Amino acid sequence: MAHNLNFNEQTGKHSFFSVKEKPWHGLGQIVEDYPTSAEAIKHAGLDYTVEKRKLFTYDSENCIANHETDIIIPEIEVPNYYATVRTNTEQVLGVVGKDYEVVQNINAFSFFDAIVGGDGIQYETAGALGKGERIFITAKLPDYIKVGKDDLIEQYLFLTTSHDGGGSITAAFTPVRIVCNNTLNVALRNHSNAVKIRHTSNVKDRLEQAHRLMGITNTLSTELENIFNRWAKIRITDPEVKKLIQLALVPNKEVLQNIQAGKDDELSTCFKNMADTAFEYAMSNDTQQLETTKGTLFGTYNAVTGYFQNVRNYKDEEAKLKSLLFSGTGQLRTQKAFNLCGDFAKGGDDGMMLN
Repeated sequence: MAHNLNFNEQTGKHSFFSVKEKPWHGLGQIVEDYPTSAEAIKHAGLDYTVEKRKLFTYDSENCIANHETDIIIPEIEVPNYYATVRTNTEQVLGVVGKDYEVVQNINAFSFFDAIVGGDGIQYETAGALGKGERIFITAKLPDYIKVGKDDLIEQYLFLTTSHDGGGSITAAFTPVRIVCNNTLNVALRNHSNAVKIRHTSNVKDRLEQAHRLMGITNTLSTELENIFNRWAKIRITDPEVKKLIQLALVPNKEVLQNIQAGKDDELSTCFKNMADTAFEYAMSNDTQQLETTKGTLFGTYNAVTGYFQNVRNYKDEEAKLKSLLFSGTGQLRTQKAFNLCGDFAKGGDDGMMLN
């Protein structure tokens, strides 16, 4: 599987670090202790800056050439557009407008530091993709969500930003079930789990959004613990598990109608294979045999997240990140599973089928 991690030829290292765990595809740096933000930036190879530089083009009729080298020199300035350039390698990362504000990598870390005053947050992974045009950071919070007696869910904050003009700064609350490393990335019906900040926003706006994210985290953490513990006590039959998984993975209305009508023979082979694989995970994976998951509604939800996190194949790790965290297929389907489980908890199979 491809990784798309940035390789810095000056240092001979890939731009990625993780704490204690094996780095991405065995690439990058392993560190034993949680670093400070300043240390994390260096471990991840993110200690570079990005500049906005004016763009120029050629006058096709009156080109000015350097007579010693015969190199044609651009002389016409392109109005209102700039190149973003990584200063330590002089690589162009993208083209942006005049209002675009570069958010330096160090400021992405200070966004997290501002949430808890630099205390209590543990930087676990960080890295850069491509030429360094996209960076990502995961930081672990000290508290857990506890389901049952000993099923623990760690709480993470995830941030990504780009230097190519390709999107906003996105920071999200992402709980992860320790026993199987499932990203339980969900939003409640009336609450998002993320904040998005435009590159035109100022420092004050970003600080306000940092505190807003912490408020979201506190709210979701409390509510999810209550929800997951309730689901862990709700029994669900194998046929109901299979139906919920099918409904969560359904790609369109036609497939949904066939499922609701019980016409399994009219489902595509691709869809049936996907649903069967997720169902097999629900029934036989070791992580599904705990008291909190075996035959429970929480286990059914975990089976869908586990399928996308641990079973499904992706083109590369960047595609996996997008699928799970940035409104990709994985996030949309697991959010659907979360909503279906909520409906099942209220009205059983009949309530679920109303979706």
